[in-house]
Parts: sequence; C-alpha cells; structure tokens
Amino acid sequence: MRIALHTKVRADRVAAYEAAHREVPPELTRAIRAAGAGSWTIWRSGTDLFHLIECDDYARLLAELEDLPVNVAWQARMDGLLDVAHDYSADGAEAGLPVVWEL
Repeated sequence: MRIALHTKVRADRVAAYEAAHREVPPELTRAIRAAGAGSWTIWRSGTDLFHLIECDDYARLLAELEDLPVNVAWQARMDGLLDVAHDYSADGAEAGLPVVWEL
C-alpha cells in the first residue's frame, strides 16, 4: 500500500530538520523496514513536507514502531522541529492524504 502524508516543519527549524534526516539512525531505518516499509520518501516545499510511504500495512507499521526506544527518541527529536498542528503521528493511521487522481 502507498500512504501520502503532509506535515510542516517549523520555519525556524528547516536546516535542523534536514540535518537530522541526513543522519537517521540505522537502527531506526532497520526497524521501519522490519515493520513492513519498503520505502519512505520526504519532499519539502518551503515548510511543507510531503511523505510517500510504501508499506504492507500502515497501521501495523505505526503500531510496531510506537514503543521502540529508537523511535521514541526520534519522535522526541522531531517534536522540536515540526509544526504540531500538522503532525501526522497525532492522527495515526488515519492521517493519510486522500487520493484525488492517479495515472
């Protein structure tokens, strides 16, 4: 399945957000893959972030990552960088963007 998400990085934290993503812990990327994700891409336009996740089951992916210490630490790091009004994790598996058109 493919899930698209929209989040926002705080305008004053764009550089820190990009720097964090240049050094995602290998333990976290292994955990994301083990939870069923084949790929996760994030694009940025200004402060808007667009994610495309290809995974077996998005709800299961979130559930398996939720309490992992490496993910808890990563989410704490992201909390200071993201605009909380646009935080997909608050809506869980229901946060995906609806498909409008597909070729």
